[in-house]
Amino acid sequence: MAASNLEGVLLGMGNPLLDISAVVDEAFLAKYDVKPNNAILAEDKHLPMYDELSSKDNVEYIAGGATQNSIRVAQWMLQTPGATSYMGCIGKDKYGEEMKSAAKAAGVTAHYYEDEAAPTGTCAVCVVGGERSLIANLSAANCYKSEHLKRPENWALVEKAKYIYIAGFFLTVSPESIQLVAEHAAANNKVFLMNLSAPFICEFFRDAQEKVLPYSDYIFGNETEARIFSKVRGWETENVEEIALKISQLPLASGKQKRIAVITQGADPVVVAEDGKVKTFPVILLPKEKLVDTNGAGDAFVGGFLSQLVQGKSIEDCVKAGCYAANVIIQQSGCTYPEKPDFN
Repeated sequence: MAASNLEGVLLGMGNPLLDISAVVDEAFLAKYDVKPNNAILAEDKHLPMYDELSSKDNVEYIAGGATQNSIRVAQWMLQTPGATSYMGCIGKDKYGEEMKSAAKAAGVTAHYYEDEAAPTGTCAVCVVGGERSLIANLSAANCYKSEHLKRPENWALVEKAKYIYIAGFFLTVSPESIQLVAEHAAANNKVFLMNLSAPFICEFFRDAQEKVLPYSDYIFGNETEARIFSKVRGWETENVEEIALKISQLPLASGKQKRIAVITQGADPVVVAEDGKVKTFPVILLPKEKLVDTNGAGDAFVGGFLSQLVQGKSIEDCVKAGCYAANVIIQQSGCTYPEKPDFN
């Protein structure tokens, strides 16, 4: 696909969060009652953690949020300025300004809704032995309104996009916005993609998730989320291949032809279910000493996958690009990457 045809081809909507990332120890996790390798929303008991992380010598600030990570990675892989766009809510503060400049530097067309009252959302990224635990304090990210989406200059991004990706985390914020773009995608023969995103989304936001699943042409997730998804529905199987197949066969909205389920399993093969069949694809194995942290690995996989999908490449190529991007990201701190991809 020529670069000119790629302008605005991919749109993401989600919770823009500034990652406050630092290496901590088990005692730090225990102090704040945080499980290793989990993703949760902050409660009052977690709030002092952000200042404590900020005071660490090794602290890093990285523009994050699941969907924004995936869009930035897709943009990096495509190397075509303006191929991607993104919407979400930030505060009018220094973190919000950092977010804007990071999006611009990445080549993403970001239309942020700026909330007057709430501060820009943050995510505590606690890294222990390369594994990451995420505690999101949504703040302004939680204030996104569908009124912003409906403004002509923002809806224009929806009209232009041929692929629309939204992580499940956004279900906690603006299901109405998700429904609007999902229905638009179905009516206009566009590709709509969702992510299971976290066990708590599958458990506690099931109703919102159920409403949008029929519109989803692709559903991404990892093995933990897939097993919770299965358990919540009473499927009585922990087998990831079986679950992927069942997800791919859930009912579709009218006009949608089929669904593809893509489940990652860390260092184990990626599972892809479509047309009643399951395929597995090996990931690129990384020696333990090269692992920096796993933060953003799943988001990067989706970003790499999307970068090929929007160019009409095969599922095999999409998975390869996803594995490549994830492999690059886990060798960096947070969801960051070298200047140019080395993928062919």
